Amino acid sequence: MSKKDLEITLGQIRKVIPQHLFKKNELRFLVSVGQAISCTTLLAYLAYNYIPLNWLSLPIWVIYAFITGTTATGIWVLGHECSHFAFSDTKWLNDALGFMLHQALLVPYFSLQHSHAIHHAKTNHLYEGETHTPVIIGSKVGKIYQKMKDILGEECFTCIQIFNIAVLGWPLYFLIGVSGGSARGFTSHLIVPNKLLPKKMLLKTTISNLGMCLVIYYLYKWYLATSFAEVMALYIGPYLVVNMWLTIITSMQHNDLDIPHYDELAWTWLKGNLCTIDRNYPLWINAQHFDTGTTHVLHHLFSELPHYNAREANIYLKKVLGDLYHQDTNKLWISLYQTASLVGVQHQGNGVWKFVRT
Repeated sequence: MSKKDLEITLGQIRKVIPQHLFKKNELRFLVSVGQAISCTTLLAYLAYNYIPLNWLSLPIWVIYAFITGTTATGIWVLGHECSHFAFSDTKWLNDALGFMLHQALLVPYFSLQHSHAIHHAKTNHLYEGETHTPVIIGSKVGKIYQKMKDILGEECFTCIQIFNIAVLGWPLYFLIGVSGGSARGFTSHLIVPNKLLPKKMLLKTTISNLGMCLVIYYLYKWYLATSFAEVMALYIGPYLVVNMWLTIITSMQHNDLDIPHYDELAWTWLKGNLCTIDRNYPLWINAQHFDTGTTHVLHHLFSELPHYNAREANIYLKKVLGDLYHQDTNKLWISLYQTASLVGVQHQGNGVWKFVRT
C-alpha cells in the first residue's frame, strides 16, 4: 500500500459536512458542562447522605463509583474538547475552561494537550504514534507477551491485559510513557524536557503540575477534616473509573484485528486517522460521554467540530467515506475482550502492519 492510495482528500470530506455544524456555540457547550458537573455532584450528594460509610455497604459504593465515574468522564471529555479549541473561537477561553475541568480530575491539562496533539498528528504510525501503540511480534517485548499468552492461556492473558489497560494504563502512561511511541522512548507528563515535552513546554507543564498539587492539597485537607474512607469513597473511586474509561476509549478506538498500523513507508496523516474505529457503547454511557466513542472517526478528522453537532455530522461522514469508515457493532465488552486478547502486529508488506491471531 503506497502513500498515495487514497482516492479522497480531507477537503472533499469536509465539503460534504454542512458548514454550520463546524460553528461553535459557547452557551450550548456550557450547557453540557453544567449537565456533566451537576449530574456528578448530585450523585456524590446522594451517596454522601444515603449510603452508609461502612464495609457492609462496599458493593453499593462500588456501584456508585462506576456510575459516578462514568458520568464524570463527561467532564473529562469536555476538557478534552477544550484542548482541541472546540469550545470557543477565542483560544484562551478554551484553555481556561479546559484547565479547570481537567485539573479537577487530576489531569495535567497543558501537558496532555501537547501529547494528545501528537497523538492526532501521528495516529496509527507504528513508531511515532502516541498512546496505545502496538508491540511488534518478534520484538523483545512481543516475545514476552507471546510467552505470557502461551503459559497463561488466552482467557487469563486477556483478563490481565484488560486490567493493565483499565487500571494501570493511565498512571503508567502519564508518569513514564508506557504505550507511547517507541520513537520517543521514556517520556513523562511531569518532567521537562523529554522527548515528548520540549523545553518550550516548561511553563505550561509547571502550571499543570501546580494545578494537580492544589487539587491534591484540597483532597488532603478533606481527609484531615473527615476521613480517608470518605475521600476514597466519594472521590478516588469515581476518579479511578474515569481513568478506566479514558484508557479503554483510546485503546479500543485505534486497535483492532482488521485495522492497520503503518510505518514511514506507507503512513500519511489521512490514512492514519481513518484507521480509527467507532465502537458500540450502551446508550446511557454514550450520552454521558457526549458521543465520544461513537463519533471518534469524525473527531480525528475534524477535532475542532463541537460534540453537540457530532452525531449529525457523523451521518454525512459515513456516506462520504463508505468502506473507509470503520464501525464495530459488537457489544462493548466483547470488543474489549477481542482487542485485549491481541498480542501485537506483524508486517504485511509495503509498510503495512496488522494484528494477527497467535
